[in-house]
Amino acid sequence: MHPIPFLLAQADQAGNGAEELVDPGGWEFWVALGIGALVLAVVVSVILIVNYGKTWFQAYMSSADIALWSLIGMDLRRVRKQVIVQAKITAAQAGLDINRKTGISTRRLEAHFLAGGDVHRVVRAIIAAHRARIDLDFDRAAAIDLAGRDVVDAVQTSVHPKVIDCPDPRRGKATLSAIAKDGIELRVKARVTVRTNIEQLIGGATEETIIARVGEGIITSIGSSAKHSDVLKNPDRISKAVLQRGLDAHTAFEIVSIDIADIDVGENIGARLQVDQAEADTRVAQARAEQRRAEAVAVEQENKASVVANRAQVLLAEADVPKAMADAFRKGNLQVDGHA
Repeated sequence: MHPIPFLLAQADQAGNGAEELVDPGGWEFWVALGIGALVLAVVVSVILIVNYGKTWFQAYMSSADIALWSLIGMDLRRVRKQVIVQAKITAAQAGLDINRKTGISTRRLEAHFLAGGDVHRVVRAIIAAHRARIDLDFDRAAAIDLAGRDVVDAVQTSVHPKVIDCPDPRRGKATLSAIAKDGIELRVKARVTVRTNIEQLIGGATEETIIARVGEGIITSIGSSAKHSDVLKNPDRISKAVLQRGLDAHTAFEIVSIDIADIDVGENIGARLQVDQAEADTRVAQARAEQRRAEAVAVEQENKASVVANRAQVLLAEADVPKAMADAFRKGNLQVDGHA
């Protein structure tokens, strides 16, 4: 018998047997289908428990309000679920609003993580602001973090003001140099106490602008003083004058106080400038005298040249006399006594 027809016949018989075993109209089919679904559900449940059970149970026991499907979605979106869960638990335990619509929701945390932000830092900043009764919501904290600012340090500086040296010693300059109207130099070192202005932290100027503005204000205030001794007697007048200028406008900080830490008397710039001016006037006078002397020498040389030229003319005239006499003799116009 040829093998191909034989195989086809066997296949027809097997198909008829399978149709009899899985007859959709019989109860055996539905039992098999139920068992298969139950096995599949058990397998899926085991997989979910192994991968997400511990994390979900931890969030559930901490009242973090994170659904199991959210954990699965985090893996699909390549979000580190442990980071989101820990941040959500921290926020919930700190008593923050974790409402899905208005508070620190799981979706907002995921969005901030995918944008490249530091989720833990934002949550820590909000907790610190909540404890200090500072109005800081999640959206603003996330925006500050994404702008590259340290939002935790900003909140801490808002609660505990920090001191900035003016000028900045890291720039290689220890003091500010200012000159009063009497010409005396004063070398000043100031300390500026600032706190963070959360409202203007995004887009506001940084510490360098504060240092530059305060330095400019100190130099201007000293320059407007009639005598340096007035500044030495009342250095606080500089601080008051600088504070009245509103130097913290459009910056990320609010100036609390400006204190003059050190003030020294430098050089007498006015006297040195007068000496330099006198030396310059002397050099100008010497140059003018030298110019006049040179002009006189030039005139003298011109006169000497004129004398020499006149003498040359005389010699030429004297040389023409014998010639004239000789011509006169030849022409008979000139006679000598006793001779024709």
